[in-house]
Amino acid sequence: MKNKKEDKGFLKSLINDYKIVISSEDTFEEKLSFKANKINAFIIMLVYSIILISFTISIVFFTQLRELVPGYSSSDLLNRAIYLTEKTDSLEQQIALNNKFYQSIEDVLSGKTEDFVPKEVLEADTNYNNFDIKTINPNIQDSILRSYVDNEDKFNLTKNELVIENKMFFTPIMGEITQGFNSKDNHYALDISADIGTPVKSILEGKIIFSEWSVDTGYVIIIDHGQDIISVYKHNSKALKKQNDFVQAGEVIAYSGNQGNLSTGPHLHFELWKNGTPINPQPLLNFN
Repeated sequence: MKNKKEDKGFLKSLINDYKIVISSEDTFEEKLSFKANKINAFIIMLVYSIILISFTISIVFFTQLRELVPGYSSSDLLNRAIYLTEKTDSLEQQIALNNKFYQSIEDVLSGKTEDFVPKEVLEADTNYNNFDIKTINPNIQDSILRSYVDNEDKFNLTKNELVIENKMFFTPIMGEITQGFNSKDNHYALDISADIGTPVKSILEGKIIFSEWSVDTGYVIIIDHGQDIISVYKHNSKALKKQNDFVQAGEVIAYSGNQGNLSTGPHLHFELWKNGTPINPQPLLNFN
């Protein structure tokens, strides 16, 4: 019974009106007065608190102050993270391309072609008299082979040079071909006999991507001519160019020799590659 009376008294106190008066301190003149009860006061305080909290949150999260919140990343840091992620992805792609390029160079040096050379390319007729540009699949897009046309007078091979897409294509060395291009024997090159010390020339302008001594093949020079064209010169007695050097078409890059365990006599071992595939250079050049 007593508890019920106390509850009623508490509820009644919540709705009891109170007069709040604001007066002058000196004259006690009433300046402002209003009535309120505890419920109204609670509601006013609640609304005020909500407004204050909302205002504070807005200031923090829509201004630079949000960077002071623990666990919240700054916009600069986020942009930096995005940039680094994109940069990392680009570097990964570049590394993949470089690895593919280096693998191609390794395949050129080792003569590995079984995994990527089309059978019809390796077994193609290497006789110049039977060479016909019309039989070439246009999807190969080989700029070297496409440069030939049926008109035999268009190119003068006695000048040891061939115009390919406005480039001068020089014979690397003059001499007798002692071993030709033979895919069945895995000999994807021409061996041209020449006296030791005969100048070896670059077939096109390009960049030296390899110039080192090899126990098996002596001084080896590999040139990247662009457009996926690579030329290889082995068994040299002396290399005149270093890696990353740029050379012009017909520029002397080495002297022929009889260097390396695989050498069978003074000669130049010459290879021509296009799109990772060895090409028979004999139909393209006059070595006599």
